[in-house]
Amino acid sequence: MKKFIKTIVLPSLFIVAISTEISAQKRTTTTSNNRRSTVTKKVTTTRSISTKKIPSSKVTYKKQTKKVVAVRNVPNKIVVKHNGQNYYYANNRYYTQSRGRYIPIAPKVGFRIRTLPVNYRRIQFNNHIYFTINGVFYNQVDNEYEVVDPEIGTIVYELPEDYEKVVIDGLTYYEYANILYEKIQIDGTRAYEVVGIIDVK
Repeated sequence: MKKFIKTIVLPSLFIVAISTEISAQKRTTTTSNNRRSTVTKKVTTTRSISTKKIPSSKVTYKKQTKKVVAVRNVPNKIVVKHNGQNYYYANNRYYTQSRGRYIPIAPKVGFRIRTLPVNYRRIQFNNHIYFTINGVFYNQVDNEYEVVDPEIGTIVYELPEDYEKVVIDGLTYYEYANILYEKIQIDGTRAYEVVGIIDVK
């Protein structure tokens, strides 16, 4: 009888115990992964745009015309030149001049300044550091800061007030300065992930 227990019963119990432990580990791992995906994973797998550059012909703006808020005067402005164009900087915004009025604009890629605007934020993505304010991203180049397009996947937690809603292939995104964002949730907090750049050429 002892021999029967040692040769048949004990090995059977051992196999049952191991299989139970393995299935329990699988369940735990699966539960853990599911919890992680609902809390921290960005919800972009079914909606993200497949390429970085999106032709402007594929982008439909929800509002046919953009409301332009022009002002007559910009006090304490600083003039910055780029590619033969004058930008006027004041109150953490850039302006262009047209018919005696100043219109807020985002500086183009390649635009450089020596000092970052006040209240900029520092964002790290893929071991790359961006400085951003009002929807504009800067890279540090030597002793200057250059306006750049952010990498796909870069996340911000707020958009400028004058962002626009656009539709691409039936899906809604947010656009500012030709950068496309998708609204996501991270740890229960609303955020916006860069999913593409509109190619305006």
